[in-house]
Amino acid sequence: MKVILNQDVKHLGEEGDVKVVANGYARNYLLPRNLALPYNEVTVAYFEGRKAEIEARKAEKRKDAASLKEKLEAFTVTLVMPAGPNGKLYGAVTNQTVADELHKNDFDIERKRIEIPGIAIKSVGKYHATVRLYEATTAEIPIHVISQEEKAREAEAAAAKEAEKAAEA
Repeated sequence: MKVILNQDVKHLGEEGDVKVVANGYARNYLLPRNLALPYNEVTVAYFEGRKAEIEARKAEKRKDAASLKEKLEAFTVTLVMPAGPNGKLYGAVTNQTVADELHKNDFDIERKRIEIPGIAIKSVGKYHATVRLYEATTAEIPIHVISQEEKAREAEAAAAKEAEKAAEA
C-alpha cells in the first residue's frame, strides 16, 4: 500500500515521504495512529500545500544537528573504570556507558545512535566513537578511558602540587 507519512516514523521515513508498505502495517499501525495517510490525489494536494512548512522543519533539524555536532566534537568523554595492572578493564565500555556519561553532561543522545569501534572497549586508552545525528550528519567524539588507580595517582600529584604552592607562599 502506498502512503504519505504524516509524522517522522523511526526506521521508515520522515514527514512528507511517500512510502510503499505492507497492507497490514498500514491498516493496523500507521493509519490508526495517524502516522500516515493513504496516497491519493487529496492527500498529495494537502502535502503539496504543507511542503514549505515541512522543509522548514527539516532545515531546523539539520541546523540543530550541526550545532550539536560541534558541541559533541569539542567534548571529551572521560571514563574512570576499574582495570588490572596491564590496563585491561574489569568489564567493558559500551555504547550504553558512553550514553550515560553524555546524559550526565546534558547531551540527550540515544545509545542506539552511538557506535563504538569493535562493539566494546576493553582496555585503557584513547578511542573515538561515532554518533549518528540527523540524516548523514555524524559526530566523532573522543573517549578517554583511564583506570581508577591512574586517577588516584593524578589526584595525589595534584594534591602534592597544591601543598608545594602553599609551602612556598
